[in-house]
Amino acid sequence: MTVRFVLDGAVVELDQVDPTGTLLNHLRYRMGRTGTKEGCAEGDCGACTVLLGELDAGGTAITWRAVNACILFLPMLDGKALMTVESLGSSDALNPLQACMAGNGASQCGFCTPGFVMSLYGRAIGARGSDLPAADAIAGNLCRCTGYGPILAAAQAVTTLPHDDTATIAALQAIALMPAQGGACGTRRWFAPRTREQLAEILDAHPDAQIVAGATDVGLWVTKGLREIATLVFLGGIADLATIAETTDGVTLGAMVRYADAHPALARLHPDLGELVRRIGGLQVRNSGTICGNIANGSPIGDGPPALIALGATLTLRSTGGRRTIALEDYFLDYGRQDRRAGEFVESVHVQAPGPDDLVHMSKLSRRFDSDISAVCGAFRLTLRDGVIADARIAFGGMAATPRRAAACEAAMIGQRFAEATIAQAAAALHSDFTPLDDVRGSAQYRRTAAANLLWRLYHQAQGTLVSVQHVEADFG
Repeated sequence: MTVRFVLDGAVVELDQVDPTGTLLNHLRYRMGRTGTKEGCAEGDCGACTVLLGELDAGGTAITWRAVNACILFLPMLDGKALMTVESLGSSDALNPLQACMAGNGASQCGFCTPGFVMSLYGRAIGARGSDLPAADAIAGNLCRCTGYGPILAAAQAVTTLPHDDTATIAALQAIALMPAQGGACGTRRWFAPRTREQLAEILDAHPDAQIVAGATDVGLWVTKGLREIATLVFLGGIADLATIAETTDGVTLGAMVRYADAHPALARLHPDLGELVRRIGGLQVRNSGTICGNIANGSPIGDGPPALIALGATLTLRSTGGRRTIALEDYFLDYGRQDRRAGEFVESVHVQAPGPDDLVHMSKLSRRFDSDISAVCGAFRLTLRDGVIADARIAFGGMAATPRRAAACEAAMIGQRFAEATIAQAAAALHSDFTPLDDVRGSAQYRRTAAANLLWRLYHQAQGTLVSVQHVEADFG
């Protein structure tokens, strides 16, 4: 079958698509658009940044977002619009942002420059994340030689740019009328359903198929792990999986809700949750990665699950046999093992709003503040009544083979006064909850000490004491 997308206002059709072929390789080796660079092939450096657009719910406007082309599979382009650095100007007629970058000396070797330009161009035309400070918008773009001062100066000089999507909208509206897609490449197959019902039927017939939402994890299985995946199912065309429902009880996020889209709703639940989401990868990663995809793959160091577990989140799974809802913490069975039955997919996650008596705190510790994987991620929700801890939900990532609650720590707190003696007992109890590993992100001793210190941070912040994030994160020995 054919993958159809819109590039610079014109429809591009691709036949016989390799389902794990990347947009980066297609641009460079098939289309000659070599401005998009390969720096890391894992979504970390931003040299391959492009803008991907899709029609909004009304079908009359486009939401653009900066994404990493190196881990974007070609079928994920179907029904979308694309801009590369070549879309913005030429050597004879630079775009104003490009001209400002050049005039500010914001490039030295130039390898990373197209990626920076695309991130900042997206910000200037109102793409997803354009409300962020310029430094946040380029946190997923790395430069080894120039330094970021001239780049930020250009961003501050060119804050808005005119952009006409008229032709692109018309082309996308025509593509939107096309039926569900799918295809084969050699012995490999791929499907791109348009509804949840179609998805359930496909997974019933192909229970071993790999589901792909944002590919921020699966993409690395291919580019770094060189894994051959026989059957893939892409969720990007299922509009009703991209819904966000907010009520006084909390927020429900569909399987295709990306971190960048969920950020405002999650920040409204609690500021710490919003800050945690802001630090999950660079903007390109948050523009692609989904909350439910992060859950479904069961990473022990994913930043989202510990926070959601602490807030009492529930997970809804669906198949042709119906739906079932479980506590999120029960989904994670062991390393690489989740409670997802053959033919099931994660349909949504519901995150409870903290109550008026709840004290909530979330912390991520990593070597770099931005765009780095956690060494330890801790999330705490204590219910306080008359100075007594009536309930406690404490969860960590990076401390075990799965995101997990600290049962002994919780037991040491429930029914006790919220006081230093209780925190000391609970911090000591953490040693019986976890036996962390030594790895490149931190030693077992560091993790044990850091986890206990995060509990103390919760207590001291509740007393109104200012705690330095940089001080806590200083030593990973």
